[in-house]
Amino acid sequence: MDERLTLEEGEFLVRLAREAIERYLSSGERISVDPPTPRLAEKRGVFVTLKTYPDDELRGCIGFPEPIKPLVDATVDAAISAATNDPRFPPMRDPSELERVRIEVSVLTPPRKLNVSHPREYLEAIEIGRHGVIIKRGLNSGLLLPQVPVEEGWDVMEFLSHACLKAGLPPDCWTDPSCDVYVFEAQVFEEVEPGGRVVEKELG
Repeated sequence: MDERLTLEEGEFLVRLAREAIERYLSSGERISVDPPTPRLAEKRGVFVTLKTYPDDELRGCIGFPEPIKPLVDATVDAAISAATNDPRFPPMRDPSELERVRIEVSVLTPPRKLNVSHPREYLEAIEIGRHGVIIKRGLNSGLLLPQVPVEEGWDVMEFLSHACLKAGLPPDCWTDPSCDVYVFEAQVFEEVEPGGRVVEKELG
């Protein structure tokens, strides 16, 4: 992917996400920071994922697929939303819960629509460990990050089926010509333990 972040920049975003949640849960305030590097000021898509520690269960995941905000601002907003506004989970209320949560930040490339003559071509065009996918049909849309099929052990067909389900569509909807499939790539930075060392996640 172009414009890859350094580990230091990724670490900055992960620390920023944690600080944003902590501040919001403590005082209701949204922190504002100046980007330390030009890349972190660029508009980029980003998702913040929260996982329980040490069980590694999903606790929240929200973000912006499209590059509509400067990366630092998008990270702050996504982090707060992942902690308090993911409808799949009760909102976090106590900052102490962060002591049992690992934070993961995924910085995305802009989504790119796959143009195929037959849906079966998606199976060749999508690469597990490299691509995230977005399924769209009408007002329905579902996104899965590239690390998800790696963690779940899915093949491309299962990946597409689960993206359809995420969109509230039948699992085989990706085979329907009225369904659009987009791909993107991500650089993923994660804490090894809550508040601990930050590493770049290998997706392959």
